[in-house]
Amino acid sequence: MDTDTTLELQLLLRHPRSTDGHEVNRLIARCKPLDTNSTYCNLLQCLHFAETCMLAEDEEDGSLLGFISAYRKPTDPSTLFVWQVAIDKRARGEGLARTLLDTILGSPACEGVTHVETTITADNTASWALFDSLARDQGKGQGVRHVLFDRERHFDGASKSEILYRIPLA
Repeated sequence: MDTDTTLELQLLLRHPRSTDGHEVNRLIARCKPLDTNSTYCNLLQCLHFAETCMLAEDEEDGSLLGFISAYRKPTDPSTLFVWQVAIDKRARGEGLARTLLDTILGSPACEGVTHVETTITADNTASWALFDSLARDQGKGQGVRHVLFDRERHFDGASKSEILYRIPLA
């Protein structure tokens, strides 16, 4: 007997509110190996950067299933820096991360954005797949990759190197 089932979720995509910060923090904690930030940090993301962040709620039970934090770089406002992508295990493999990212990029807050940047560890295949798909579908070329934060120089060996991926948008 086939025991596989497809979970169909009805999702509400929206910009976060400051009151979402605690739930965002809890979602990120469930999405290992993402680094957790303080709840205060997530509260500020949901308040100060709400227009360049996006979340997905299960319309049925109100649970938070996805969140992307991003901001326009103060030194280069034409670049959207994607800080974290957190997708609950119930919603993985359904294209939710890409939907959230596309929604952010299509929002008025990203008018004039010509590049997307993010950092990814070498072994994070899900993030590479997400951003490679963005480069392929919306980008102008492959994008540029280089180590931004080195394991030894920046993390004293305690964390993996973070590779900056800069994608020019079409």
